[in-house]
Amino acid sequence: MSQEEAGPSVFGFGGVVRAATVVILLANLLALAIGVAPNLSTRLVQLGEGFWPGYGNELRNDPIEPDCDAAELERRSATCVSAAPAPSGDPFGGKDPFGGPAPAPSDPFAGKDPFAAPAPAPAPAPPSDPFGGKDPFAAPAPAPAPAPAGGDPFAGKDPFAAPAPAPSDPFAGGDPFAPAPAPSVSCDALRNLHQQCVEQHRVYGETLARITPSVQRYRAFEGLVADVAHFGFWKHTLVLVVLLGAASASSARMHVALRTPESRVEHVAAEVSQIATHLLWMASCLADWQVQRMSTAEVEDPALPPMFAAGFLVLAAMHIVHLLHPRPGLDGKPSITRVLMCVPLYAWMTLISGVWFLGVEHHWSGQAIYLHKFIAYPNIYLGIGLYVWAGMLLSETRLAQLAFDVITPWRVAPNILGWLVAVISAVPTAYSGASGIFVIATGKTVYGRLVDAGANRRMALGATAMSGSLGVVLRPCLVVVLIAVLNSQVTTDGLFGYGMMVFALTSTLYLLASLLASGQSEPRAPETSTTPASQRSLAAVTQLVPFLLIAVGVVLAYRVIFAIHVNEHTAQLVLPVGMLLLVAWDRLLRPGLAARTIATPLSHASRETSHHAGALLMVMAGSVGFGGVVERSEVMSLVPQDLGSPFLAMSLLVFVMVLVGMLMDALGAVILVSVTLAPLAYDNGIQPVHFWMMTLVAFELGYLTPPV
Repeated sequence: MSQEEAGPSVFGFGGVVRAATVVILLANLLALAIGVAPNLSTRLVQLGEGFWPGYGNELRNDPIEPDCDAAELERRSATCVSAAPAPSGDPFGGKDPFGGPAPAPSDPFAGKDPFAAPAPAPAPAPPSDPFGGKDPFAAPAPAPAPAPAGGDPFAGKDPFAAPAPAPSDPFAGGDPFAPAPAPSVSCDALRNLHQQCVEQHRVYGETLARITPSVQRYRAFEGLVADVAHFGFWKHTLVLVVLLGAASASSARMHVALRTPESRVEHVAAEVSQIATHLLWMASCLADWQVQRMSTAEVEDPALPPMFAAGFLVLAAMHIVHLLHPRPGLDGKPSITRVLMCVPLYAWMTLISGVWFLGVEHHWSGQAIYLHKFIAYPNIYLGIGLYVWAGMLLSETRLAQLAFDVITPWRVAPNILGWLVAVISAVPTAYSGASGIFVIATGKTVYGRLVDAGANRRMALGATAMSGSLGVVLRPCLVVVLIAVLNSQVTTDGLFGYGMMVFALTSTLYLLASLLASGQSEPRAPETSTTPASQRSLAAVTQLVPFLLIAVGVVLAYRVIFAIHVNEHTAQLVLPVGMLLLVAWDRLLRPGLAARTIATPLSHASRETSHHAGALLMVMAGSVGFGGVVERSEVMSLVPQDLGSPFLAMSLLVFVMVLVGMLMDALGAVILVSVTLAPLAYDNGIQPVHFWMMTLVAFELGYLTPPV
């Protein structure tokens, strides 16, 4: 990463830098607070339960007053009449009240005297009359006269009259034998309801009595923490950090480029490219805002496009001022190669994206759409700001110097010392996100101490670069987390598991290379100290002990207080706090200090954070849009989908990944590779975990290769 050297206060931009520094510092503090707020809220509820049993369920909110009237229920219960009990047994004794008299006992002789004389036989019946007593020779009776015409067919009755009433029911429709009807309200239920109401009022009164002023103050604080935990403006915060960080980097001319302008032509190329970049982004955001206004669908975050557009307009104006007021010393001889390399990486990617969206697709809002995709993972990119801040705070301590003071008294060979530095630095590299921040924070110390130990310039530069790259595969590196977020085919556990083996392999190979280069060391200055090496090394270890105790204390405090364990998801929340305490100890509390201050190192670290975070985030924003163009243009379809075998495909991809590592930061490169080369690797039978391990190692190799 190349940086232009210019004072941040040039052309009146000092106020911009100070404002950006303050806002980014506040954003980092806000991210820290919001990150621990859910765990802190849980702990506060548990603590409240310890002070006031039942706090979580009963005291966190005001109880709801019961809506029942206990006095009214008591009155109704007192006047309630219970139903008479139903008579037991059958009043008719099982007999039918409407049945006839009981039959007499049956007579086997049918009422006859079995001892009486037999009755005489009856006389024969006379013959029957076939004419039924009528005279068969009599004249027929005359037929009845027909009814006169026009008579009443209804026989004098009203056909429309209501039917005659049915005979009256002596029982008035009721069953004289049915039990008496039960009351409409159950007295038992009414009494139970009254008891429940009394109990509800009792609990309500007791709960109100328990909500003392101390409980109210405690739950107000606990509720505030719970509200912070539900913070809903992560994307807006990220937009502010990106724009203000970009303004800070622009004011100091510290955007990521391969070369620093040394001539006016190179200066003009760098500034014009950035002016065009910001104007393209601004136009795309305005077009996206117009599309959202015309849309009938509900817009999730309507304020984001105007925020982006306003920020890009300010950035374009800043670069116009830079264009008109070049920095002094631009008297070098320009070349085409250097002109191209002086254009910042984010400008190259954005210009290519703009040409595609406007010239090919005629899609004005295309770049803005990919800016929305960029801020879709605000926690990841805000975490970058926290990692950068932790790295800059590290540079304000004596940790790197003390670590060298432990080793250098033993006069280790320069090549072995370089290997030790790279291996030991792998852990802080992983914890700083492997974004180059560790090299920025400690590179000057590492390079200088290696040269003092006898390493030549090439060896010292190589070891310094390796000190910021070997840890890229170790937990909790942010690059690996971003890979897992963007690629569902892999997980962080799988990548970190293979990462340990890859780290062992690469560190061993680096040791072999260092041993082969043992003859390239410079003559070492003779030892001048008369103090034994062990005593000097022990003195440095003694000074490191407080730093170690503070680090362990911070880790334990987060575990006990917040139930937060340090891993790839929480490291960015723990590191800045630990670094702040280390700076406080080293620059304010350490015995023997001539000048005690923390404001100066904190201000310097925050200002450097705004520069570097802005530069890195702009590269990542450009990478997202450029990756989208590669995906939409289907340029990868020109590459044969079947490269013959996984071995041939891996060989080709290694070469391509080294080129990517030569030109881009790891975090930005991961975004680009995820949408372009990763699908090609999967289609050629390369397992995703193996592909990404190869990619990370190739990035490491690219860091050591020109033109970086």
